Amino acid sequence: MNHVILYCRPGFEKECAGEVQDKANKLELYGFPRVKNNTGFVVFEFYQQGDAQKFIKLQPFSSLIFARQMFAAKPLLTDLPQDDRISPILAAVEDFPRCGELRIETPDTNEAKELLKFCRKFTVPLRQAMRKKEILHAQDSTWSPALHVCFIAPGCCYVGYSFTNNNSQFFMGIPRLKFPSDAPSRSTLKLEEAFHVFIPREEWDERLAPGMWGVDLGACPGGWTYQLVKRSMFVHAIDNGQMAQSLMDTGQVKHHEVDGFKFEPPRKNVTWIVCDMIEKPARVAHLMGDWLIKAWAKEAIFNLKLPMKGRYDEVLQDIENLKLYLVKNGVKFKLQAKHLYHDREEITVHIQRTDNRSAY
Repeated sequence: MNHVILYCRPGFEKECAGEVQDKANKLELYGFPRVKNNTGFVVFEFYQQGDAQKFIKLQPFSSLIFARQMFAAKPLLTDLPQDDRISPILAAVEDFPRCGELRIETPDTNEAKELLKFCRKFTVPLRQAMRKKEILHAQDSTWSPALHVCFIAPGCCYVGYSFTNNNSQFFMGIPRLKFPSDAPSRSTLKLEEAFHVFIPREEWDERLAPGMWGVDLGACPGGWTYQLVKRSMFVHAIDNGQMAQSLMDTGQVKHHEVDGFKFEPPRKNVTWIVCDMIEKPARVAHLMGDWLIKAWAKEAIFNLKLPMKGRYDEVLQDIENLKLYLVKNGVKFKLQAKHLYHDREEITVHIQRTDNRSAY
């Protein structure tokens, strides 16, 4: 195979293509992207057969910012007959490794939503046929590759596979979250998604534990504070605006009507610093660096607002500057960045200190 399919947010195909081009070049795997605006996916075509499999094995998915999912794929299957779509797909995947699950997906566009209805109906008969041919294991397995069938139009699909230790665990690369009816704003889903994407579920009890303290910069009206409060944390909410009364009534929130760039926690017992301020991304990144360098917090999740043009270049520069700032000050850390489903013109960054330095 020499194609890799990458899902992304519609309108960000160029950023996704630019990123995968850079990553492929660094791996000395050469090719070119095929991009069409607002399609919600990118096709990267390598010059050499087999390089697609190398790319999805060697390129850490977690380090891709704009891609929601990636998988190696065969060339586009077209004109699948309405009376037998299964046979051509079976023929296309007969040389695949045996896979542990089947995902029949579409790009995340309004035009593709109708296709999802077909995908749901098609999943059971295709899965049965693949298990009969031993293309899929008899039971779903998270140890074997995931088999993807991506329909981009009726009768047209890409078929391929991803490695479960190097892909998005979510269908279409999108965590399915329900907006809590008692949350003060829809922005709460940004932080909830970030927890799902950046923190392994088995580590939640330790890293998102009751009784921890968090700081929410730019908190009003409390969408991100809500996520900390519902996990039984205590929060310093920093904003000149008003917080939702329902959050204040919990007794877990202290509201400070001060500038988020000037606030210093009264006690150095903060585990989490979160920030969704509308500010220049370089300034926010530097502020988060300060918090971690001073050991005022152990982990940070924050959004960087993107400019209208040069979005990928801006992201790379801001993140690289932040990394250099932390390294220069002797901070050991793990950094991830992602253009999440609930993000729009912004990306979400997570940093975890990996040393034991403490400010108290």
